Amino acid sequence: MDMDNMLGGGGGAIGQFPLEQWFYEMPVCTRWWTFATVATSLLVQCQIITPFQLFYSFRAVFIKNQFWRLLTTFVYFGPLSLDLLFHVFFLQRYSRLLEESSGRSPAHFSWLLLYATSILLCLSPMLSMPFLGSALSSSLVYIWSRRNPETRLSFLGLLVFTAPYLPWVLMAFSLVLHGTVPKDEICGVIVGHVWYFFSDVYPSLHNGSRPLDPPGWWRRIFEARQIDTGAQPINNEIAAAAAPEVR
Repeated sequence: MDMDNMLGGGGGAIGQFPLEQWFYEMPVCTRWWTFATVATSLLVQCQIITPFQLFYSFRAVFIKNQFWRLLTTFVYFGPLSLDLLFHVFFLQRYSRLLEESSGRSPAHFSWLLLYATSILLCLSPMLSMPFLGSALSSSLVYIWSRRNPETRLSFLGLLVFTAPYLPWVLMAFSLVLHGTVPKDEICGVIVGHVWYFFSDVYPSLHNGSRPLDPPGWWRRIFEARQIDTGAQPINNEIAAAAAPEVR
């Protein structure tokens, strides 16, 4: 999605505002993760909720039964700010590219999210990471970057590099911006590398075995939903389009 399309210059679907069109062009998992991220920051900014109600704590979740924290830890990136804008941009862009490349069914991408969120929740108490959105986003960026090694990127119009360097460029930017080692992003890269290895490297070495693929019962959940609902996208032309070229 380039800026012209976001501003309405892309000849979008009739009857849709540019922002609405951009929102509905996103595949379902990315769409609602992006929505939840922006909505959560707005609620915090308006002082309807506080960050203390959102972070992950083993004691709060499993002793006080505050189970919503299992989700809210992944959707809060901070108050409205330039930093949040960067997070939302990278979240929706690379999550969207990964989800679109996983096929029409959300089974594979949702299984990836379940894997990454589960591992990060287990690591959180040991590494003192109460908010895990950045780590999850870094996992997806890393997986996408390793699957697109020839893609050339430009960061802020100043630095040109190939995709596998993207996670490290973002870590360096975070280090400069915040002055601290981004352990959440490092953790996300490690989680992403495990997925990448067992999904893209391991199969070629072990007769096509893919230990991290979603099990049959998980795929059937989404296939059954597609049969029940007809699984027709809002805009067939958009749904059939290839992922946009990354520049």
